[in-house]
Amino acid sequence: MLGWEGMPARRAAGAADAGAGGAGGARAPERFLAQAMEELGDAVLRLALSQLRDAADAEDVFQEVFLRLLSHGPQFNGEDHLRAWLLRVTLNRCRDYQRARSRRRTDPYGDLEQVAGVSDDAGLAGSDIWDAVGLLPEDMRAVIHLFYVEGYATDEIGRLVGCKAATVRTRLHRARRLLREALEPQRELEASDTARAAGAASDARRM
Repeated sequence: MLGWEGMPARRAAGAADAGAGGAGGARAPERFLAQAMEELGDAVLRLALSQLRDAADAEDVFQEVFLRLLSHGPQFNGEDHLRAWLLRVTLNRCRDYQRARSRRRTDPYGDLEQVAGVSDDAGLAGSDIWDAVGLLPEDMRAVIHLFYVEGYATDEIGRLVGCKAATVRTRLHRARRLLREALEPQRELEASDTARAAGAASDARRM
């Protein structure tokens, strides 16, 4: 079991103990939280950002998820169980934020660079694919992220989002089709630009 007691001493624990000035070190819950944030914080923030498309809201969800972990203090059967719990809580908080957005307007692609390193790790921010994923319905956006970025299998995704694996596969299929349709015009434009550039270069060589 992975929890407050008997937690392995890792880098986060050492940092927490050092920060306590040697006076007995940080309490076990604080060490556990520091370790979880160090090892799984990027996954939580990536998922929140992919769902909300807003850096400030994603940061807020990140803080709320780990505060809930600290206050809840559950026991976990290893890191995979903890990771699944954190991502499930993240999805739920993102849904709450998305419902609240009906009362306010936000720029869906603004300030992505503020999440230092996390967007770059996913390799998507600022790309055509990132923009296309942002236009998908919420349920498709979640399964695309969990499948391609976090590497979950469809049955695991089903447990995280609360549906059958067959439903996850259907959403993945529909999401891929929508992404192809969204990206095809851009690819055709790029191919046309490449052909024109090649033609211009050929003409220049003949001159």
